[in-house]
Amino acid sequence: MTFDEYKAGAGDIAPRMLAWQVFGKDLESFGKGGKPVEIPTYEVGPDQLLARVDAAGLCFSDIKILNLGGEHPRLYSRDLANDPIVIGHEAAITIVKVGDNYKGKYNVGERFVVQAEAYYKGKNLAFGYMLPGALEEYTILGPELLEGDDGCYLIPMADEAGYAEAALAEPWACVVCAYRVRPRKVLKQGGVVWAIGAPGCEKTGYSIGSFEYASVFPAKVLLTDVPASVAGDLKSLCYTAGITVEETKPLSELDPEALLGEAGADDIFILGDPSPELVEMAAARLGKHGVLNLITRNKLARKLSIDVGRIHYDGHFYQGASGSDVSAGYYSTRGPEFKRGGKAWFLGGAGPMGQMHVQLAVETSDGPSVVVASDIDGERLATLPERFGAAAKAKGKQLLCLNPKEMTPEEFDAKLREIAPEGFDDVVVLVPAPVLVSQGADYVADGGWLNIFAGVARGTMANLDVSDVALRKVRYTGSSGSSIDDLRKVLHMAEEGELSPNRSVAAVGGLPAAHEGLAGVKAARFTGKVVIYPQIKDLPLTPLEDLKDSLPEVAAKLSPEGAWTKEAEQALIEHFLP
Repeated sequence: MTFDEYKAGAGDIAPRMLAWQVFGKDLESFGKGGKPVEIPTYEVGPDQLLARVDAAGLCFSDIKILNLGGEHPRLYSRDLANDPIVIGHEAAITIVKVGDNYKGKYNVGERFVVQAEAYYKGKNLAFGYMLPGALEEYTILGPELLEGDDGCYLIPMADEAGYAEAALAEPWACVVCAYRVRPRKVLKQGGVVWAIGAPGCEKTGYSIGSFEYASVFPAKVLLTDVPASVAGDLKSLCYTAGITVEETKPLSELDPEALLGEAGADDIFILGDPSPELVEMAAARLGKHGVLNLITRNKLARKLSIDVGRIHYDGHFYQGASGSDVSAGYYSTRGPEFKRGGKAWFLGGAGPMGQMHVQLAVETSDGPSVVVASDIDGERLATLPERFGAAAKAKGKQLLCLNPKEMTPEEFDAKLREIAPEGFDDVVVLVPAPVLVSQGADYVADGGWLNIFAGVARGTMANLDVSDVALRKVRYTGSSGSSIDDLRKVLHMAEEGELSPNRSVAAVGGLPAAHEGLAGVKAARFTGKVVIYPQIKDLPLTPLEDLKDSLPEVAAKLSPEGAWTKEAEQALIEHFLP
């Protein structure tokens, strides 16, 4: 078989195939005896497609499934011992069989990337979780993916796209999403607003500003100790929309949980000079994707203990302003993209996901001019200049790498202050440690963004100077996962040469190598991504630098910097083609 025939979906489909099923918790439950199991190849029903899995990226999210087993929230208490799953959600696939009801709409040989975050009839049925994933030779695609709540979750691959770069579009979409999550500019339509007046608010003539002209309206407005100027404006605004405004008991007599219920509030305003305890209480009552809007002219008495896990997973957003316009916090800031010509600091920048963020900062033409990556793993940190130094130089950017363990805390602080005397415009935390979230927040410049990308669990508290959102226009943001639009964006960037996902590849292997690959992911053995080629059986897990010894014809096709390329991938597949 030639590579072109392979690419077109040609070849016999055996009645049985290898698959990495998960039967419980931990790596011992991944397959049988450290090997994939043999199962019948899926039969294709009239409303299904059979897809050959061409490349699968390994992810730390796969480790989370193995750690939790059927208790993982996306598995809905599934009994894995009797009903195992196939994991792997970073996939490039080729259609090899089409069910009767999809003939004419899909064709053998069409290539796709799978958007894993799939919803069907209101339920999350993610690919590689509830739905069979990519760590098998073939996967079955049904209405859950083809006719989901957001439409079809398959994104076409460009003809010239490679399999690895397409599979890695999924994790790359999560990275790109972190800089595309835009805060609301208005109150939530049909939401709940809670306005709280703190001491001193009666001295300021507050106005509702641009809200007066907005065409969106909440369903409910609660006023607690709010000055008459704001209360009157909000009542007038709500009267025109037929919304009733409720004035609550004074805060001292109020039970916030009973007032707001389990869902919490979508928009919380705090006006005046609140105590730290008041702001912490209000922050705890934010609903999913809620906004805390602090309007104050004075610094809070201390840093606040804030649930940074909810910033990451629930999309909480902190903003504010120091004037009298209550709406100013909703529009007085730049967007979430890297500041053009700014300075960016990545805490944990040498890990697999950290390197992707650093790469994005380096390759983004209108991104930062100074890129700083810090990490306590010196060996991994040393790979950053090797991978991205030439690209940074070509873009006229400065790439700096710092290891906090190689200097005292005072020396580390002095070095950061030397690099960015006014602070960093973008601070991205890639390690799930609250102390690093707090540390990063202390170095954010005026108008800068703190991006909590690391998956810190809900309930993880970190100390943040929330005064900064009002007095210095600092913003806190976080994101988890990605959307179909983010995935399309990444594929477009790769097609246009704006992003090189293949730079992320650190090691490759055939399907049996997935066990060792996930063990390596768990142990943070690799500085980049591990890509598995499920159609290959005889390739052990191989770091790219070792290809010269085992597959010299593949190594010869790597980039001058030793990065994975489409040409190296083709040489690899041709070597193992039947």
